[in-house]
Amino acid sequence: QVQLVESGGGLVQPGGSLRLSCAASGSIFSINAMAWYRQAPGKQRELVAAITSGGSTMYADSVKGRFTISRDGAKNTVILQMNSLKPEDTAVYYCNADYLPNALGPPTVGWGQGTQVTVTS
Repeated sequence: QVQLVESGGGLVQPGGSLRLSCAASGSIFSINAMAWYRQAPGKQRELVAAITSGGSTMYADSVKGRFTISRDGAKNTVILQMNSLKPEDTAVYYCNADYLPNALGPPTVGWGQGTQVTVTS
């Protein structure tokens, strides 16, 4: 089983920046992709950004040009750099990993506990 530990959330003013980090550990043979999701009060959880083992990335339209996802494969860590933050970015941000626990699989999905990001003046 994988453990995903997020850090870096907090309170920031509009236009500010935050850097989220997520470290994966545990029974991991390989990680196919890692991603960040977020869930605002009263809303469904949504995909913010994702990165594959090959380095391909994707972003939600609402964060394109402001957020950057990166990954340190050797450390099984994924980073979300968030710039030009807006009040509507306020949410709990969750780290996600699509991984193989061993060479035989099956593909498994793990979630972190979440970290709060609040953007307010």
